[in-house]
Amino acid sequence: MLELERNLALVVDESEGRPRLDLFLARHLPDASRSSIRRWILSGDVSLEGRRPKPSSRLRPGDRVVLTVPAPAPSHLVPESIPLGVLHEDPDLLVVLKPAGMVVHPGAGVRSGTLVHALLGREGSLSTVGGQERPGIVHRLDRDTSGLLVVAKNDAAHRSLSRQFAGRQVGKVYLALVWGRPDPPKGRIEAPLGRHPAVRTRIAIRPIGGREAVTDYRILETLGSFSFLEIRILTGRTHQIRVHLRHLGHAVVGDARYGGCGFKRVRSPAVREVLEAFGRLALHASVLEFRHPSTWVVMRFHAPLPDDFERLLSRLREAR
Repeated sequence: MLELERNLALVVDESEGRPRLDLFLARHLPDASRSSIRRWILSGDVSLEGRRPKPSSRLRPGDRVVLTVPAPAPSHLVPESIPLGVLHEDPDLLVVLKPAGMVVHPGAGVRSGTLVHALLGREGSLSTVGGQERPGIVHRLDRDTSGLLVVAKNDAAHRSLSRQFAGRQVGKVYLALVWGRPDPPKGRIEAPLGRHPAVRTRIAIRPIGGREAVTDYRILETLGSFSFLEIRILTGRTHQIRVHLRHLGHAVVGDARYGGCGFKRVRSPAVREVLEAFGRLALHASVLEFRHPSTWVVMRFHAPLPDDFERLLSRLREAR
């Protein structure tokens, strides 16, 4: 709707009371995401009775709200021919297998070789809801995490999938190799997360001011000084699994940012060698389940462990 109607005037009806501006627009523009509405307001694309309002501005009956949706900025991203594992594709979405080492979208210091560049290198459309730097991107995985991602091919699909993620209606299962043996062998970690107060590139447990974060885990296999875990996350915070497991005292193997690279303390030279050779985060997004945005049919995908992860587990079994 908004792609066609870029100038829109709305008048507050008496039956609507005195709603917040952002909630008023969300009610009248169901095809627009909350983040887009907030961005338009803060960018000055929304006027209230001729003045520039805030998202929280209270409206009165008879107030006139004018929205001028900015035209999409031209993308400066160059498509790249990068092989990409596609598990499923239809007119609304793609389910892809992101390899470890690939960044999902361009950002500071990374302007090529991302998943977005690979997607642009394929034929077909991508959603625009996320902005010009993130076409199609509904959710993310860390650079060194391998596994499943769903990509939206149109804006309606993107909004539907985003609502499912926000409403905790998406099933996500991860596999991880961690240091030590969690006790109990099955449990839940509930610890709010936020930016580290001193190191802005890190996430920390923040009892005051942090956002709710819930992680379930269970041990699948004990491998000497390590444990192979299945992990289900009920929330999707940045670095959630890594920080929660570190908080539990069992950092993910290979996690240089959160204390998972202390290989020198491993007594066995053979085990130490195989860990150092692995050289990355031992975390894999194994299962992804959601409802199709058009048919509402439940879709479930499974991605086997990458070969290097399987080899790591085999070597640890042999050493044990």
